[in-house]
Amino acid sequence: MDYVRLLRPKQWLKNFFVFAALVFSRSACDPVLLGRTAAAFAVFCALSSGVYVLNDIYDRERDRLHPVKRNRPIASGRVPVGAAGTYAALLLAAGVTGGFLVNAELGLVALTYALLMAGYSLRLKELVLLDVFTIAAGFLLRVVAGVAAIGVSLSPWLFLCTLFLSLFLALGKRRHELFLLSEGAGEHRPALDGYSQAFIDQMISIATSATIISYSLYTFLAPTSRLLMVTIPFVLYGLFRYLYVIYRTGGGGAPEDVLVGDRPLQAAVLLWIITCFLILYLGEAPGVPVLAP
Repeated sequence: MDYVRLLRPKQWLKNFFVFAALVFSRSACDPVLLGRTAAAFAVFCALSSGVYVLNDIYDRERDRLHPVKRNRPIASGRVPVGAAGTYAALLLAAGVTGGFLVNAELGLVALTYALLMAGYSLRLKELVLLDVFTIAAGFLLRVVAGVAAIGVSLSPWLFLCTLFLSLFLALGKRRHELFLLSEGAGEHRPALDGYSQAFIDQMISIATSATIISYSLYTFLAPTSRLLMVTIPFVLYGLFRYLYVIYRTGGGGAPEDVLVGDRPLQAAVLLWIITCFLILYLGEAPGVPVLAP
């Protein structure tokens, strides 16, 4: 069971970002492209799990000082470091190989993700600002993987929305760590010594505003139906609800836990997905897809 816990399957929710290109290129009903995107999802599940295991290996001493992470399988000593290292290597190799089996482009994206996240585990997570930008890059590479899997062009709107949303989530995670660890934050993660509550709050405000503006401009200007403007309230509510979780309940440390545990946020996300599908696939939307082949 500990080896399953090492995979962190709840965090696979993040890998659904690979489906963005499929949905917004209006290709979700194409069984071939759907299969390729599902394969990309599986690739990133293997890659992300491998990275989590690698990260747990390098962080095992610090995790023992953390009130929650000290119960992880490696930090607690239930899984030997040597076995965990082999496990991580197999997962990363399977992910990269699987990417190349789909196509060369996806394989290169998978390899880039594996190298970047390995760099994050080894060094980048200790550098102020670069740590959150690296997390954001991981989300962007998931979206790029979806683009590579089905062979479409990357929309600048998709790029901007993903960038700002992922920075928003990453900053929320750092704020939660500061809140939870207080004075001992720097001992657990050196980069946290470079942050303060006020500094992170200002950056969260910027990321929130940028996410709202970029998504709103997309609905106004992207070559699809302007009916997508009706989804803006769902995005606003979802962001505001997440801010409520961060500031009023002290959450935000794990976005997947917030999504799984918060019913109002789930409702907003579900309504957004349903509305987007209805507009993109059933409406008489003029123009061309957001992601043109």
